[in-house]
Amino acid sequence: MKRHEAREKALQALFQIDVGRIPPEEALQNVMGSEEADSFLRQLVFGVTEHQEEIDELLRANLEKWTLERVANVDRAILRMAAYEMKYLDDVPVKVSLDEAVELAKKFGDTKSGRFVNGVLSKVKDALHIQE
Repeated sequence: MKRHEAREKALQALFQIDVGRIPPEEALQNVMGSEEADSFLRQLVFGVTEHQEEIDELLRANLEKWTLERVANVDRAILRMAAYEMKYLDDVPVKVSLDEAVELAKKFGDTKSGRFVNGVLSKVKDALHIQE
């Protein structure tokens, strides 16, 4: 499974976990069906859920005029996944995480999601003192 596809599946699973309040393993099974989830997909889903408190605090600190709870469910899942990648995965370039998140937002969010996600994640990148 390519990483782009893994991110799409992770987004779907994280959305289910957030909105449906279901366990991560069940969400993975829902999005994968009979297929086996690859290690990057599992890392994204379980990494976000394990570090959600720190990720949410990071996002709250970088949202302007919004609360995390008011952010659209899809956008919130995308932001959490990208923030996890940026903060915890050294083998993924920050630019890739940011670009992938914006593409997911354009595909799954509304017309303003891409710009919104880009703006928030640019602030997160600065807050984490990440140099490109």
